[in-house]
Amino acid sequence: MCGIVGTNFKTEKFYKSIELLDHRGPDNHGYFEFENNQFGHTRLSIIDLNDEANQPMVFDNLVITFNGEIYNYQELIKNEDLKCITKSDTEVIIRLYQKYAENFLNKLNGMFAFCIFDKKKKSFFCARDRFGKKPFYYYYQNNKFIYASEIKSILNLLDSTPIMNEIALSEYLSFMTPINNNTFYKGINKLSAGQLIYFDEKNFKVSSYYDIDNIKTTQFDEKIVLENIETKLIKSVKSRLVSDVEVATLLSGGVDSSLTSALYSKYSKNQINTFCIGYDEHLHYSETSYAQIVAKHINSNHHELIIGRKDFIETIDKMLEYTDEPFGDSASIPTYLLSKYIHKQGIKVALSGEGSDESFLGYDNYFKMLQYYNSKGSIEPFSLTKEWEFNNRAFFNKNIYQSCGETFTEKQKEKLFLNYKEKNLLENYKSNYSAIKWLTYIDFKVWIAEVLMTKIDKMSMANSLELRAPFLDFNLVEYMLSVDENLKKGNTNKYLLKQIAEKYLPKEIVHRQKKGFSSPFIEWTLEEYKQESLNIILEVNATLNIFNKSFIHFLYNEAKEKRFKQHFWNLFIFSKWFKKVYL
Repeated sequence: MCGIVGTNFKTEKFYKSIELLDHRGPDNHGYFEFENNQFGHTRLSIIDLNDEANQPMVFDNLVITFNGEIYNYQELIKNEDLKCITKSDTEVIIRLYQKYAENFLNKLNGMFAFCIFDKKKKSFFCARDRFGKKPFYYYYQNNKFIYASEIKSILNLLDSTPIMNEIALSEYLSFMTPINNNTFYKGINKLSAGQLIYFDEKNFKVSSYYDIDNIKTTQFDEKIVLENIETKLIKSVKSRLVSDVEVATLLSGGVDSSLTSALYSKYSKNQINTFCIGYDEHLHYSETSYAQIVAKHINSNHHELIIGRKDFIETIDKMLEYTDEPFGDSASIPTYLLSKYIHKQGIKVALSGEGSDESFLGYDNYFKMLQYYNSKGSIEPFSLTKEWEFNNRAFFNKNIYQSCGETFTEKQKEKLFLNYKEKNLLENYKSNYSAIKWLTYIDFKVWIAEVLMTKIDKMSMANSLELRAPFLDFNLVEYMLSVDENLKKGNTNKYLLKQIAEKYLPKEIVHRQKKGFSSPFIEWTLEEYKQESLNIILEVNATLNIFNKSFIHFLYNEAKEKRFKQHFWNLFIFSKWFKKVYL
């Protein structure tokens, strides 16, 4: 796992942009220059630990900077008859490009963000993996091109800090992060999951090479479906153990991380290391007791990190340092702290359970949403509740469910902003799926690609740790979208997965109430900052003059009663970032 940066112009500030990515790859800093083009790379050595795998990697007329892991690279060498000199997955990408030009991305199974520069064509070919596990940011104006794993490396190469992108602010308030290729910095964009860039002397084009919007239902036999899921999940876990360093697992005690850990333990020759985080107060958020049950069941070498308010509060600014822009998922803070703890144990790679809920209908909220889809909605006196919003959307035949992380609705933003007109922020996300498939589709497009993957990449790589998610193997995801809806629904959330999990885990784990990776984020924030949390928002608004002050006060008072918690948090995090960057 690594950090990448490149330009199509020469600048003396370039090496600083490499150094800014040191946390992503402290094992080697690489630099290559060709004519006016500069390429940089920081390496976290995981596959092929030798110097031959350092980057930028140059073969023939091609230069590659690559961040990620290609899990099927050994199969590709054999099946595609590739003649490779190194033992690295990086070279496999180059050889595939030589064989197929730009038409090889769907052969890759893994997580990746890369740029291939072709010296002969004077072209840049860049791509981001199917589900956005690895980040790719870019700047293109006046024929000036910069790309990087993190925004900070691009900012370093600009003459001044770009103005704030107000569209990104609106998207962030709704979904905890900007979507639609936006960032908070006007002129700096991000590739969306499954997108590529082709740039030569004549054209600059961004296009999609992958989507999950048209997978047909073909699987109806429950016995066969269960067998296939288990086979694919085992293969996915095994493929993510490809490494020349030790692999651990995150173990929360939920079904997803527990099953991942159990399968790894079953197929490992050695006792595996598992890691869990807990809290020293507000203990109802803690899942350590469940993790202990699983650890004992699979006989893992289990580690617990218990954090308190001071740890949490001190990490808020660190989170913003590594996300480079406002990011609303408060779970990023415990993820950062746990990643730091794992790194201190000398471990570079860990498995995590992301992606299961979205494929297997794991969220209780999914079933509530389906009730709205099955109703015709109603017109009721306006209120700020989500229930009013969902009824209203159903009545006017709008998309009722707009992702797991939806926070501010359009109507709520009309109350927040002094001048706001309702917008359809999801107009670029379309499919003809039924309600059940839509739940999975939109969560993969927004919640997974933009929120969960940002969280696990930025917070783990801040601590030179690579996280791998077996449930996000595209073969498994596509298969689950082909399974009959009624079969998938069953009589409980994760109906199919729980039947498989019962083979490997205690029933008290398989059938426990879903908790989610939550923390006392609003309790600790308000206990620590008190009125200052409100004042920071008001101070920023005094500069921007875009928010309704009385509504900000309303959200603050509601947050103290543990209502509208995420709404207040999103505003608080945005304001801390804005104050740091622009005030």
